[in-house]
Amino acid sequence: MLDLHRIAATILSLFVFLFSFDPAFAFLAYVSNEKGNSISVVDTDKMETVATIKTGQRPRGIEVTRDGKFVFVALGDDDKIEMFGTKNRDDAGELPSGPDPEQFALDPAGKFLYVANENDAMVTIIDMEKRTAVGQVSVGTEPEGMAVSPDSKMLVCTSETTSMVHFIDTASHEVVGNLLVGSRPRFSAYKADGSELWVTSEIGGGLAIIDPATRQLKQTVTFEIPGLRSEAIQPVGINITKDGKLGFIDLGPANRVAVVDGVTHAVLKYLLVGQRVWHGAFTPDEKYLLVANGVSNDVSVIDVAAQKVIKSIQVGELPWGVAFGPN
Repeated sequence: MLDLHRIAATILSLFVFLFSFDPAFAFLAYVSNEKGNSISVVDTDKMETVATIKTGQRPRGIEVTRDGKFVFVALGDDDKIEMFGTKNRDDAGELPSGPDPEQFALDPAGKFLYVANENDAMVTIIDMEKRTAVGQVSVGTEPEGMAVSPDSKMLVCTSETTSMVHFIDTASHEVVGNLLVGSRPRFSAYKADGSELWVTSEIGGGLAIIDPATRQLKQTVTFEIPGLRSEAIQPVGINITKDGKLGFIDLGPANRVAVVDGVTHAVLKYLLVGQRVWHGAFTPDEKYLLVANGVSNDVSVIDVAAQKVIKSIQVGELPWGVAFGPN
C-alpha cells in the first residue's frame, strides 16, 4: 500500500529544494561612484539600479565582508574606510585606513584588511574584529593593486611609479620579495588555487603572469585591437573564474574587456563595453560579470558562459569598482 503521507512529504521536500536553487535568484551588486560620492545598488534579477547610498568623498575600492553583513568603501579624500550595513544600507561606522586609501584586500578568512595608501607609500593593516590598525608596511611609490594569497600567507601590493610587485609576509609584515613589471601596475589577482598571480600594467599595456612560488615572471600577455593605438589599451581590472579557466581583463579607455584563456594565456576575444572600463566582479554563481565604466556612468553585464555583453545599467557618476553581497 502506498504511504501517501510519505510521498507528499517527499514531493514537498523536492519542491523546496528546487526553489532554493532558483536560477532567477537575484544578487546585489554595490558599485562605488568616485565622483558621485555614492554607492549604486544593482539588482541582477531586475538588471537595474534599485538604491543609492550616499558616501563620503571620493569612494573607490569597495568590498563586502565574508559574512555578507557589511559593505565597505575606501574614501580617498576623507582618509578612511566607510562601512554600511547590507540589510538596511545604514552607516555602520568606519575603519582607520591611513591617508588616501584607494584599493584594499580582505584576507580569505575575513580577519584582516590590507589597505594601499597611495600618497604615503604604505600599506595599512586593519584588524577587522577590533576595527583598529595593527601595523603598516613601507612599499614603493603610489601603492595600489592589492591581493592576498588563498592560504592568507602572502600579501601582494603593486606600486605604480616604482613599477614593482611587492611580496609581503602576512605573519611578519615584512617585504620578502620584489619583482619589476611593466609600467604602472594597477591591479593584481591570484588564481583560486594559488598557482598563478596576474598583474596588469596600465601604461606598459600588458598582463604579467607570475609564479608565486618563485616570485618570477612566467609570461607577459599583450593586447592588440584593430583600429586602436597601443597607448589606448590600458589594462586595469582583473577577474579570474574560480576554476582558473578564464580571465577577464578590463582595458580602460579601449572600452573593451579581454577574455584570456587561463591555461594557455591566449587572448580569446575582446568584448565591447562602456567607456573607460575600470574594475568588475562576478556574481557569486559566476553567471555574470559586472564591470564599471567610468566615463559612460554605467556597468556592463557580461554573460560569462556565452562571453558576451547582454546589458548596460546606469549607475552614478564615475563608477570605479564593483562588489557583491546577498539580496
